[in-house]
Amino acid sequence: MPSTKKRKPIATWSTYKDLHDEVSSLLAAADLHYEFYENDDDANSTEMRDTNIMGCFVCNNRACRAHGWSSKMIAITIRLFPAQKYNARVYHQRCKFCRWLSRPVLDRSYAQRIDYWIRKWNGIRVETPPISRQAKGPHNRQLCEGCKAGHCSQSGEDWVAQLDRLSL
Repeated sequence: MPSTKKRKPIATWSTYKDLHDEVSSLLAAADLHYEFYENDDDANSTEMRDTNIMGCFVCNNRACRAHGWSSKMIAITIRLFPAQKYNARVYHQRCKFCRWLSRPVLDRSYAQRIDYWIRKWNGIRVETPPISRQAKGPHNRQLCEGCKAGHCSQSGEDWVAQLDRLSL
């Protein structure tokens, strides 16, 4: 007899509260002190920025021949909230061989990008981070959950809709 229990939908993004200490130490250098905001709530955010970070993925499908891949274009939405709080939604990608969803393992660019935007939103002059152009291949919009959600810089979404979401 088939189970009647409903399965939870597979998450297409994650937050990384466990990386808050790394973000916090970068912010402390500018005398900024923020807490990680666990509620996923667009309505109460005071600032929001869609950008990208780097990391790698592992395909967890045992039947798949892919071992994993790196990405220099992992979509992320960084949000600022009242009372010195922030969070960041990091979008997953799909394996190009089997289409299974994979959660990224992030590098230091996660903390650096959040630090950059929080400093900027606080009126602190910051140097624009260097943009890496050494990708191994083109960005595949069909495999990027950030593109599907309209939060990836490579999504090809209408520029007016992108401007609507950006904090200018």
